Amino acid sequence: MWSHDFFERTLLNNGFRSIAGVDEVGRGALAGPVVAAAVVFDGRGEYEEIRDSKSVPAARRERLAGRILAEAAGVGFGSVSEEEIDRINILQATQQAMRLAIAELPASPDIVLVDGFWLPGLSMPCIGIIGGDRRSYSIAAASIVAKVHRDAFMRTLAAAHPQYGFERHKGYGTRLHMEAIGEHGPCARHRRSFTGIDDPAGTGGVHGQ
Repeated sequence: MWSHDFFERTLLNNGFRSIAGVDEVGRGALAGPVVAAAVVFDGRGEYEEIRDSKSVPAARRERLAGRILAEAAGVGFGSVSEEEIDRINILQATQQAMRLAIAELPASPDIVLVDGFWLPGLSMPCIGIIGGDRRSYSIAAASIVAKVHRDAFMRTLAAAHPQYGFERHKGYGTRLHMEAIGEHGPCARHRRSFTGIDDPAGTGGVHGQ
């Protein structure tokens, strides 16, 4: 099995100096934006504990996010709204959020590592890594800060729309969320193009994080 720093170590040994890991969160949610993060490290730290955000408990994830923001050479965020998701579809919106995150870095990276597939529309080389949030500490770091960033935003939406419980499920299609949609109907922060929004009793929505 490849180590968590295989890609970064290999690229550093081949002359790349600025390696950005990129990941998104919120792709499968029924409400809220899709958010991406890009993270660049200098390659001199110890990143063994930085793992895929979905495998890290919330309190530890918050602590790791603070460490990543303090130690990274650069962090960028990109967000695409529900309205834009409905207009261009979730795949295009996810890719757009990733490009925005890369553009927000303080300096253009030499190469980009993306969780999943190759990302089009970049001016630098890109490697898509299936399961990248488990195989690259840069991508794992991006998954952590993206999730913490989006979760915080969803808590602000909960204050404006308390009937949906956004602070608990962060917009994903849990039973609680589907029942709230069934009772109150969708709000402006729901993705109208997603299955389960107009017919919450039909399929149960989209689950996962």
